[in-house]
Amino acid sequence: MISTGTFLRQNGRYLLPGAMLMFLSCFGQTFFIGTFAADIRASFELSHSQWGAIYMLGTGTSALLMLWAGTLADHVRVRILGPIMLICLAGACVALAFLSWVWALPFVILALRFTAQGMLPHISAVAMARWFAVSRGRALAFATMGFMLAEATMPITVVWLKSRMDWHLIWVTAACFCLLMAPVIYVLLRQERDPQHIATEHSTLGMDCRSWTRWEAIRHPVFLSAIPAMMVFPAFSTVFFFQQTYFAEIKGWSHLALVSVFPLGTLSFALSTLTFGWLIDRVGASRLMPFYLLPLVAAFALHAWAPSVGWVAFGVVLMGLAGGGQATLPASVWSEFFGTQHLGAIKATVAAFAVLGSALGPGLSGWMIDSGVLYETQLAAFAICFAFASATMVIPFARARRSLAA
Repeated sequence: MISTGTFLRQNGRYLLPGAMLMFLSCFGQTFFIGTFAADIRASFELSHSQWGAIYMLGTGTSALLMLWAGTLADHVRVRILGPIMLICLAGACVALAFLSWVWALPFVILALRFTAQGMLPHISAVAMARWFAVSRGRALAFATMGFMLAEATMPITVVWLKSRMDWHLIWVTAACFCLLMAPVIYVLLRQERDPQHIATEHSTLGMDCRSWTRWEAIRHPVFLSAIPAMMVFPAFSTVFFFQQTYFAEIKGWSHLALVSVFPLGTLSFALSTLTFGWLIDRVGASRLMPFYLLPLVAAFALHAWAPSVGWVAFGVVLMGLAGGGQATLPASVWSEFFGTQHLGAIKATVAAFAVLGSALGPGLSGWMIDSGVLYETQLAAFAICFAFASATMVIPFARARRSLAA
């Protein structure tokens, strides 16, 4: 196996666009939108449950769109599909900045979540998993660095900017940045390989030494057992960032103090992602997948109890540890078990479940808050859900590994 330095020098032109797409996805991620939650609710006079329901509706609809649009990654080049999504994302950012009708808010949230939270990471992950076979784990890890950088810098940057400028202008700035990056990605990938060519002629095989179609894969016990994990991670991590303003409020902390610990989670996320990338290339993703959620059990138990921001910081670090697994393991698992020929379609289905989870989480949490359920109680319940999702995968994955070895 080549050294990391050599790997980066030889493949930088492919890894950099992957990282850029991951970074730009921040404008549709909950850790970014959540910093504007209080402003949006105040502008449209929304309750917690109303804002949560709107967010759930927009995000849930984007999950349905992902079932179709995600398959485009199997047929359309990244240098075309990526910039198209960035242009659409810029339009969504501008729409939110100038929106004055509450009835249109679900459509804007749909556009933000579909283009950024759904398609941009999907395009990046499918490209990395397909372009790199032997070094798939490292490729996914380095591409995910873009997401980590955004998660570390954007929430605290936005909170700081909001104290100095109108929040609508921040969204206009985000739109301009997306438009600037679209041609950059196109130029970087001017010699990009053809996805359809790779899918048909240079695909790797999965179980039983064959390529699995989407409809075959989703009926397999491995896929079915992973669905809870694919949903609860985005659902409840989304809740944590979605309710960040409310969490700080009920604890009596300043919002800036809370978001100031988020970079610790990103640092943990970075180290975890590199570690998982290294482990995937050596021991295989299927051995690691059933256990990567365990740090979240401890993290959300800590959040439920935390008497100070310092304890939340510890929980955020644990979230970062699990985040490294979420960023690298699933795409590698689908490639390992089902092959890469139909990877875009398979991962699109996974992405749809993940987006659906991120839709249900905020809506459920907002409804429970307005119904009188303590937010701390919710966090403790989420910890139990993570433990259940982890346990669900143990036996099916062990059996599938034997089939893969055979």
